[in-house]
Amino acid sequence: MKKTFALAAVAALVAGAPAFAATDAECQDMWKRADANGDGNVTGGESMRYLSFMRVAGMTVATEGTITQAEFMNACKADAYKVRQADAGAPLKGSNSFTEAQAKDRVIAQGMDNVTGLTKDGDGIWRGTAQHAGKQVRVAVDYKGNVVTVNQ
Repeated sequence: MKKTFALAAVAALVAGAPAFAATDAECQDMWKRADANGDGNVTGGESMRYLSFMRVAGMTVATEGTITQAEFMNACKADAYKVRQADAGAPLKGSNSFTEAQAKDRVIAQGMDNVTGLTKDGDGIWRGTAQHAGKQVRVAVDYKGNVVTVNQ
């Protein structure tokens, strides 16, 4: 009986444990790809997706539109740049408190751009269009932050 309880407790801890953060090597590799022009900062077009990831994670940068290497590495080690998988059945109906800008950040963080026409429907789901891998897709963002796409 005690063994069963102990095994159940360990299983619960493992299941509830957060994912391991990115390693230093993984973060350095990501930094090199992000800082495409090698100027020591991620700015302009190269910063858009990373800034969206950071805003979704509740992080800020000292200078709007510019991510320093230290800021980038801190966010990377906190797994801010990890693409999140949508929950089964998403988009889910519910009271959505995201602003349009917050919904757009979630779409951009999932690797899309040219996000347009976001409007919240009667089910609390933000819907619009975006570009993904060169193709226009319909996007939906639910109250939990799940982003779902449908090819047009």
